[in-house]
Amino acid sequence: MGGVFMFKLLRLALTFFMIICAFVLGGVLVDRQNLSHEVIRMHIVAASDREEDQQVKLQIRDAVVACLEEGLASLETVTDAKVFLSENLERIEAVSNEVLEKAGFSDRVKVEFCTEAFEKRVYDTFALPAGVYEALRITVGDGEGKNWWCVVFPGLCMPKTGHEFADVAVSAGFSESLTDTLSNNGSGQVRFFLLDCLGRIQNFFFKGD
Repeated sequence: MGGVFMFKLLRLALTFFMIICAFVLGGVLVDRQNLSHEVIRMHIVAASDREEDQQVKLQIRDAVVACLEEGLASLETVTDAKVFLSENLERIEAVSNEVLEKAGFSDRVKVEFCTEAFEKRVYDTFALPAGVYEALRITVGDGEGKNWWCVVFPGLCMPKTGHEFADVAVSAGFSESLTDTLSNNGSGQVRFFLLDCLGRIQNFFFKGD
């Protein structure tokens, strides 16, 4: 009799455990999908790893951020941001090439709005798990140098504090749980790990544009 009771109790506990796992994993899958569709990355690839190429890459970053900041700040949805960026690719290219010319470089940039696979990236106030994201990609010259990454939309390149990050994330429609998971505050580590694992799986099967 006691054995039957213990078996039923174990089966009940296992059922509850499976329900909880399904609930958590379901939420993580939704968050992974939101990251893939609601975040636009910025990806700048330097011509080489020479110090001067790396420095001019950062100058291009600053010029492009200044060029886009005001326009992106007024946008509320990722769809609007995609349209804005697509309509301003030539402008971004011109701004980037102007930086190169002023610095005395003969290289030119290639600017495109594309889909890319990214590894996990940790910033000062937040982190993004690996996965496939849409990106504004700027390639300088042969594009054989180290990369620089940030986030174009929502405007997460700028926040210097965790509070600012949370404000931007919430205004972009991120759930409280996702915002907490991406924040570098020590919480949500298990959920971030699961998001990163899903992202790595995405990257493995990603074939590129």
